[in-house]
Amino acid sequence: MSEPDRQHESGASAAVGDYFVPAGSGSRHVIFPGVEIRTTAGRQLMLSVVKFEPGSVVPDHSHPHEQMGMMISGRLEFTVADTTRVLGPGDIWRIPGGVVHSVRALEEPAVALDVFHPIREDYL
Repeated sequence: MSEPDRQHESGASAAVGDYFVPAGSGSRHVIFPGVEIRTTAGRQLMLSVVKFEPGSVVPDHSHPHEQMGMMISGRLEFTVADTTRVLGPGDIWRIPGGVVHSVRALEEPAVALDVFHPIREDYL
């Protein structure tokens, strides 16, 4: 049996089941060796949980999407434009669209949360 639609104050409606996403669900992709993502998209933005194996690399790249994120566990070395920093749990990054960036996992596994706007269709 499907759950009923609900009207939100904004006028948008959605099935109640659309409000929550169980852990481990969503679209899964291995985007580079040792780098796996699980993504879930709303109407305007996308969340991506990224798991890095030790030593894995996301090479230099850019995309038109604005990207922000937070480290959940482990440590990653980020290079954004010409600036390199090692980030750990709770650290946040923000990368405007079109800016070249890369990531390297250090000696332990790491987990990060990425947020993209607009939605990255290539990750659905």
